[in-house]
Amino acid sequence: MEISILLAEQIVVLFLMGLVGFLTVKSGKFKEEDSRIISNMVVYICSPCVIVNAFQIDFTTDKLKGFLLAVGACILVHVILIGGGRLLAGPLHFNGIEKASVEYSNAGNLIVPLVAAVLGEEWVFYTTAYIIVQTVLIWTHGQSVICQGQERDWKKILLNPNIIAIAIGLILFATGIQLPYIVGECVDGFGSMIGPASMLVVGMIIGNVDLGWVFRQKRPYFICFMRLVFFPVITIAVFVFSGAVRLHQDAEYILMVVLLATSAPAAVMVTQLSQIHGKDARYASVINVMSVLFCIVTMPLMVLLYEALI
Repeated sequence: MEISILLAEQIVVLFLMGLVGFLTVKSGKFKEEDSRIISNMVVYICSPCVIVNAFQIDFTTDKLKGFLLAVGACILVHVILIGGGRLLAGPLHFNGIEKASVEYSNAGNLIVPLVAAVLGEEWVFYTTAYIIVQTVLIWTHGQSVICQGQERDWKKILLNPNIIAIAIGLILFATGIQLPYIVGECVDGFGSMIGPASMLVVGMIIGNVDLGWVFRQKRPYFICFMRLVFFPVITIAVFVFSGAVRLHQDAEYILMVVLLATSAPAAVMVTQLSQIHGKDARYASVINVMSVLFCIVTMPLMVLLYEALI
């Protein structure tokens, strides 16, 4: 119960950050278009720094085994999400933004500060497993889904700062190399901006939208249900009945980290990529904001269900 309450409190904090962005646009201090600069900063600066910084820990065999368990669980979860999304896309008539919003969660922007606050800084390391798997997929599969068939530029994908950050982080972790103090502080500083900056973008975009219209839309409620309840419940069932909790001494909490990432709101990256590629960023923001609001209730409930069954 304590973890669930802490989760709800931290989610409210992030929602209030989004409210700041909303109010800056409503008050005329900024325009919705100004959020594009912040979007690029989050995608190309803050996110890579989060990835590199998470790997700045001492290498041990136990941590490696736990990390590999997390990676395996994350791959399994994405098989469920992408496979399920593909199967349901036809009968449920998902468009690209809806499909990506169901398949990709706010794993980095939301889960890193949540895990640090709720479970402790030492557990943030395991969030990188989800971030790695999702980063690779969202810049390949996810970008293709959002752009709806546009050809992938593999050179641009491989040279993406987030992909490069993954490679650098893994090398630093495997070799035990620590960044120099000054560089490390710089990386940590940019990484710590990801939560506020991401929610600021969402708030600024939604600030130019009629909220009455937003909550009158029926479709986003269904997308949020799929994102926040349907697939997380399937994930819990797989974790509980597969016996994965017995694979590592810390498996219960490692899998909880993966569950938190799976049950998180729709990825802010969907909004940011929609904005960068000229797609319907407002609709993506509607789904994101509604899912952030609803997850105040759904994420703690998913954790309660997991703890009851594990």
